[in-house]
Amino acid sequence: MTELLVRRLPGRSPYAPVWRAMQAFTDARGPATPDELWLVEHEPVFTLGQAGKREHVLDPGTIPVIPVDRGGQVTYHGPGQIVAYPLIDLRRAGIGVRAYVHRIEQAVIDTLAEWNIVAARRDGAPGVYVNGAKIAALGIRVRRGCAFHGLAFNVAMDLAPFHRINPCGIQGLPVTQVLDLGGPSRLADVATVLVAELARQLGLEAMPVDPILTFGAGAPCAPGVNVTA
Repeated sequence: MTELLVRRLPGRSPYAPVWRAMQAFTDARGPATPDELWLVEHEPVFTLGQAGKREHVLDPGTIPVIPVDRGGQVTYHGPGQIVAYPLIDLRRAGIGVRAYVHRIEQAVIDTLAEWNIVAARRDGAPGVYVNGAKIAALGIRVRRGCAFHGLAFNVAMDLAPFHRINPCGIQGLPVTQVLDLGGPSRLADVATVLVAELARQLGLEAMPVDPILTFGAGAPCAPGVNVTA
């Protein structure tokens, strides 16, 4: 089985350097570059996708707002949230964009089932929901068949910053988290299950490696499509 190299970045990472590292990895990878999965806990930040409208950022306060190159609207990243960036060569894997989104959502749904939390998709609004409240946001970009960006999974965080935006461009959209639904508070506990489920959905074998980010050499992957968050 093909390996998925898993890097868990220690501590809390500012958003922009990790985003630039994803771009660099995707641009530098070649046909033989192994797929990777980066797990990050970000410092507080609002990110605004390419379809994002500034009016959905209601009151950012001191939290920075960063326009980015993924699809979708505005979302929040902060402590207590798992942000997972699968860096996958979809063309090599034979997975279409829509199927890829479906598999990531299913990995989150199956992760939540570990703690008997029943989650679901919502038509026309990518992500994962529990009783109508969003627990995981999804936003990706694909360049020449290579996917980056990923998902933000609320585990045990301060949800108040979500009230400063219209999450994913939807006014009044409720949000929730694993802790409030009877699940664990430790990100590591949830991340362990999430990694296994993502690897299973992608048909890859998870292989933990050094968290230091390294970039493969070879032909670049560039121009592509966006998927909304």
